[in-house]
Order: sequence, then C-alpha cells, then structure tokens
Amino acid sequence: MADVIIIGAGPAGLSAAIYVQRAGKQALVLEAMTFGGQIVNTPEVENYPGIRNISGFDFAMALYEQATGLGAELVFDRAVKLEELPAGSGEEDGKTIKRVTTAGGAVYEAPAVILATGAKNRKLGVDREQELTGAGVSYCATCDGAFYKGKAVAVNGGGNTALEDAAFLANYCSKVYVIHRREGFRGEPQMLTALKEKENVEFVLNATVTKLIGEPKLSAVEVTDKITGGKREIEVEGLFIAIGQEPENKDFANVVLLDPLGYIKAGEDCMTGTSGVFTAGDCRTKAVRQLTTAASDGAIAALAACSYIG
Repeated sequence: MADVIIIGAGPAGLSAAIYVQRAGKQALVLEAMTFGGQIVNTPEVENYPGIRNISGFDFAMALYEQATGLGAELVFDRAVKLEELPAGSGEEDGKTIKRVTTAGGAVYEAPAVILATGAKNRKLGVDREQELTGAGVSYCATCDGAFYKGKAVAVNGGGNTALEDAAFLANYCSKVYVIHRREGFRGEPQMLTALKEKENVEFVLNATVTKLIGEPKLSAVEVTDKITGGKREIEVEGLFIAIGQEPENKDFANVVLLDPLGYIKAGEDCMTGTSGVFTAGDCRTKAVRQLTTAASDGAIAALAACSYIG
C-alpha cells in the first residue's frame, strides 16, 4: 500500500510526488521508461521561471533527486491496468481502494491515483528523425524557437498548433516555411489569415517532408509534391514538427473518461470524473502543454489527492 500511486515520472508526475511527500503522505511512482519525460530530449530549457538555463536532462535529474530525497519511491514498470475494488472488498477510511497492475505482474493498491502518463509527439516517420532531434528537429516551437533567431526554419503541420508555431517563429526567424500535405488547413481561419499577411512566411502546400539533410545538424529538408511527385530542397536550420501528440491513456479508459483524441477529461482542478483518481500534465485535456503547466498540474493533483485521503 501507498497513499498515492502516481503513474508517470515526467515533470508532472515527479512534481506530484514532491508535493505528496511534503504533505506527509507516501508516493509510489510507476514509470515505464525513464524519468523526466519528453523534457529529457531538450538540449536547453530557458523558459522555466527561476532557472535561466538548464539542460532537459539536468532538470529531470534534479526533479528525480528532489522527489526521491523526500522519500518518494520510484519503480520502473509499466502500469497496464487500473481498477476500483468493489465496495466493501477494499476500503480505507471510507475510501474505495484503487488497484494498479503492471506489465511485470506487480500489484499495488492505494486510496488515490494520479495519472501523469504524458503524451508523445507524433513522428513524421522519415529517416534520421530521431538522430537529428535536438540538432535541428524539434517538436516545440515555444521551447526551442529562440535558438533560431535570424535563421530559416520550417513548420510541418496544418492544425492550430502548426499555425501558432509558425506565427511565433515568424517573430524570431528570417524565414518560416509552412509545409502541409493538403491545400486546406484544419486550423482556425483567422489564424491562417494573419499568418498569410506575414512577409517572411511561405506556404508549401500539397507536400510532405521526405528527407532530412545535414550532418551533424539539419541544413535542409526535401519535400515531395503529392500531386506532381516533384521534389524540392529547402534550406532550413530548423524543422518544427507539429502534427499532433498521442496520449497514452488507453489502458485506463475503463476508469476515466477520454476525449475523442484520447486525453483524460479534466479541468484545471485536475480531477477526473472518478472519485480518488486525478490527472496531471500533458495527458489531460488542456490548452497549454508546457513544462511550467506540467509542474503546476502535479502540485494541484497532489494536493487534491492528499485532501481526498484526509
């Protein structure tokens, strides 16, 4: 038994663990891969209040050391099942016990659970994408855009995130190419109109990125016209991929409600519709997914869980 089981050891999960421990409760954190989440792959973090500059790895390590130093237990095992025990079969101070089963066959129980499973960026699926991540390939314009001040970059995508990224980057970069596989955009029309008015933005439509060029850093992308099959090489130092994220919540759909995209339905209070189950970070429905909002969610969910336990 733990007081609070936290599923996911990214910034939201580890922040939650810190607040659970400081509230005098015992946190058990289950993590399938490695602690830190997506921030581990970010070379430099410059937008976290109070920290002028730090690598994503060092930030994650500091979170891990702080949480475990306070007594939080971290177990590397994937949670694959969450269930509420039937009334009367497992209760603590009137609270129905939640049972978490892992891929390794372990079973853990607690009166409260925080789902902080995060979300992974949807990949383009082109050769060398992983190799050049952090060396020209990025999935977060607000995180990494400032590194490309005065340089040419490209944004790949057609939704609101892609349009927002392009507008943001246009304030820093000499040139922004918006590459989209269709003629039309899923993003909001007014956002698209404003973007078309920017002189340093060029649209490359009905095209897909088919090759990443450059060694050891990105220097150009090859795009292929979906109608003619013609290829074009565009010189850019940065490629921002904005084709969506994939939350990892399917294993918990029996306990919490998911929206059509798979995100856990919850507001700023981080409460799900299930008593004793909370959520934090990129895995929940929200407008802004940043390092600061993940940490904020972790604190809110942890305090709500501890208040629930009493």
